[in-house]
Amino acid sequence: MAGAFFFEGTALDENYYPDFSAAKTGMLGKCPRCARGKLFSSYLKVAKECSNCGLSYDFADAGDGAVWFVGLFACVVGVGSIFAAEAIWQPAYWVHALLGITLIIVAPLLLLQPVKGWLIAQQWRHNAHEGQLH
Repeated sequence: MAGAFFFEGTALDENYYPDFSAAKTGMLGKCPRCARGKLFSSYLKVAKECSNCGLSYDFADAGDGAVWFVGLFACVVGVGSIFAAEAIWQPAYWVHALLGITLIIVAPLLLLQPVKGWLIAQQWRHNAHEGQLH
């Protein structure tokens, strides 16, 4: 290329995207490449592509990883909190119900999208693909 300047192997006339944190972009639901476009088109549905840089999200396959991690966390923390509250204060049953509903039902609903976004951003960052046998 005559007249093109290169910086770290990339021509200056091409788009340059700095190295964004996969945790930050994923948990905010942003594109893992440009950190501006939306990763999700609805609550847990991944968009077709980034509205800002055009990155195709065809690579995105978080599977059940987010559900497994969030479910494990919510159950351990939720049930542990209920047992701890019973052992320490022995509260009324409605307190257990309120604590259980909050930690075991509401917390996973709040955590599912950020954790799924983080897993997808990690997948893009590390160029992960499905394993193949040769």
